[in-house]
Amino acid sequence: MPVRSPYPDVEIPDVSLFDFLFDGFGDRAGAPALIDGSSGTTITFAELDGMVRRIAAALAERGIGAGDVVGLFAPNTPHYAAMFHGVLRANAIVTSVNSLYTPGELAHQLADSGAKLLVTISAFLDRATAAAAEVGLPADAVIVLDGAEGHPSLRDLLATTAEPPAQTVSGADTAVLPYSSGTTGRAKGVVLTHRNLVANLLQIEQMGNVTSETKIMAVLPFFHIYGMTVMMNQGLHCRSTVVTMPRFDLPEFLRIISEYKIDRVYIAPPVAVALAKHPIVDQYDLSCIDVIFSGAAPLDAELGQAVAKRLGCTVLQGYGMTELSPVSHCMPDNRPDLHLNSCGFAIPNVVSKLVDPETGQEVGVGERGELWVKGPNVMVGYLNNPEATAITLDADGYLHTGDVATVDADGVFTIVDRVKELIKYKGYQVPPAELEALLLTHDKIADAAVIGVRDGEGEEVPKAFVVRQESGADLTADDVMAYVAARIAPHKKVRVVEFIDQIPKSASGKILRKDLRAREPQAT
Repeated sequence: MPVRSPYPDVEIPDVSLFDFLFDGFGDRAGAPALIDGSSGTTITFAELDGMVRRIAAALAERGIGAGDVVGLFAPNTPHYAAMFHGVLRANAIVTSVNSLYTPGELAHQLADSGAKLLVTISAFLDRATAAAAEVGLPADAVIVLDGAEGHPSLRDLLATTAEPPAQTVSGADTAVLPYSSGTTGRAKGVVLTHRNLVANLLQIEQMGNVTSETKIMAVLPFFHIYGMTVMMNQGLHCRSTVVTMPRFDLPEFLRIISEYKIDRVYIAPPVAVALAKHPIVDQYDLSCIDVIFSGAAPLDAELGQAVAKRLGCTVLQGYGMTELSPVSHCMPDNRPDLHLNSCGFAIPNVVSKLVDPETGQEVGVGERGELWVKGPNVMVGYLNNPEATAITLDADGYLHTGDVATVDADGVFTIVDRVKELIKYKGYQVPPAELEALLLTHDKIADAAVIGVRDGEGEEVPKAFVVRQESGADLTADDVMAYVAARIAPHKKVRVVEFIDQIPKSASGKILRKDLRAREPQAT
């Protein structure tokens, strides 16, 4: 039977995300909203509000308006938040792009989303201009935040004297198009509305003690829905101070936490490994940390407990997907007693059920079933992809997550397995089908299949099973890994290769991944 959240529903206003977040800052107007942890650059709430409005006005002058899409291809800085909300204030839509993407991957997202502008930084300019050229965007459609010859800059946008356009968007309008592989296949545009994002902020507000006194560490990328909602936008909603890092570097990460007295740190499991085991951690005063919250991939309970013990803080985790804006379940701040292997309770307004993926029948307490989720945070669908939408989102409004879970009598959910093919490497999505398609372009590879396997540290990594062409007897595992690495973002690289005589497939030609998982590891 469906399991409702044990928390009371929250009322969700029909407003734009801008109106929800920027509706007056009161005595927090002069307080720091965002701090660049590396440089110390600080933007107050009032300054951010002014920047957002000027960016919106400048974009409107450039013809950007309702329904237009702007790509945001940049690392975490305070200016990312200003640009993000400037686009929304211009009644337009943000498509957030993975900062590790190659020109080809970036071009695919720009073309698929129909982006009219691309915002980036000078360090990414080579990739940005190559992708822009591939999809026909001119140089003046590539905005370089920190400036580059031949391109508009953030300073140019902020120099406008125009007024921002009238707001025309409502809660039902699309706000962002992050890209996700869902349960399988190549990355797809996830249509999230203003209401989806507002709802998720109000839902997670009930689960944690995030206030105007909280200092949030934002090292996980804002382009990822976890960073976007749980760090950047939750910080604005709760009038907290968000301290940004452009990329993870352990000594710098620890220095920033210590120097800025960060009390709430959001991580993915690989960071937990460093916090639990690396000797350098003891060189920093981290007593300021109150809560470490892990998401994006399952956190091992023993590892989480080791972090909690070493740092003297509470460690929690939750569950979500891009398609859920992203949070659907989490451990609340006031329940550190919950077993850390669980992902806690369904958040307010969420109804869940567990369904046997073989029979389609609902299962009960203690039984394994695919997790289905319904609530106001569930996406509208996949952009221009009704087939994928129909597979993932049913007629009753339940999103089929592709993850297998159990629920106990108290309504505590635990993720125990995966139906979907997706690999999660350090919290990033790696769709096997994309790697398989790439491998098959190699002239010495006859067939290939990819699954996720655990490495020595318990991290899920992509493993390729490869059938050589008759002419490919000299093809090595290093050759295969180098071929993929040269053509794809670093987090998608194949890290293990096994050569086999035949890829197991069903009568319909579907790869039998369970058979590959059941194989004993073979030498390469």
